[in-house]
Amino acid sequence: MAFILRQAQIPILPAGHAPIRILHFSDLHLTPTRNREISDIKSFIDLKPDLVISTGDFLGHINAVPVTLDALDELLDLPGLFVFGSNDYFAPRVKNPFSYLTPDDGSRKHGQPLPWHELAAGLSGRGWKNLNYSRAVLKINDTTIESRGTDDAHLNKDDYSLVAGLPTNEADIAIGVTHAPYLRLLEAMHADGLDAIFAGHTHGGQVRLPWIGGSKALTTNCDLPNWRARGLTRFGHEPWLHVSAGMGTSPFARIRVASPPEASLVTLT
Repeated sequence: MAFILRQAQIPILPAGHAPIRILHFSDLHLTPTRNREISDIKSFIDLKPDLVISTGDFLGHINAVPVTLDALDELLDLPGLFVFGSNDYFAPRVKNPFSYLTPDDGSRKHGQPLPWHELAAGLSGRGWKNLNYSRAVLKINDTTIESRGTDDAHLNKDDYSLVAGLPTNEADIAIGVTHAPYLRLLEAMHADGLDAIFAGHTHGGQVRLPWIGGSKALTTNCDLPNWRARGLTRFGHEPWLHVSAGMGTSPFARIRVASPPEASLVTLT
């Protein structure tokens, strides 16, 4: 196994409800040659999740859609939710990796367009819910979950007004799903009373420094504070936030330091 399994519990279910096991993964950045990562993704089914959430950046190559759908094949038989990240729309380009450590001026350098329509059709065709600008209600075990999502905030495609509003009365819990956890989204979802939010994008900092009690991220590549770069955190009375550090990297920056590839098993209790 070339990844670590992060485990967490979020105590948001009503009393007496059975636990829900959520497989959360992000940032696969798959290419046809990443055989070890493909094998690891196929092994996710062994975790026996009740629900799968992917927070985007599936692709890392123009020919990666068939590879991605094959890697996810058995997971696509389970209930699933997904959103996209910038790397599902545009192929990666060579760039100075140190630019991630400088203030974000909003400029983006895109590679060639990727066949994201094919990916969306493949995932939705197997039953996963596309939460880019939409809501979905599903029942897992004895719990009714309302989910809502946005497209990628890193590309300023996150029009939260399209899904804003209080959760439906029928929902036992409400969750948000987005690729890049910008503070504007966290604040908007908090205002609507969501219970938890799932995101990716950060790669856990990708390069982390040794620090007291573990390691410290140098960046999140968004305006999320660095201490929230991966794992489960909560600030005040905001929704719980779970950020996946992801499985892959850009093919032009295949280095992760003290932030190994990961998938997460998040149990709602």
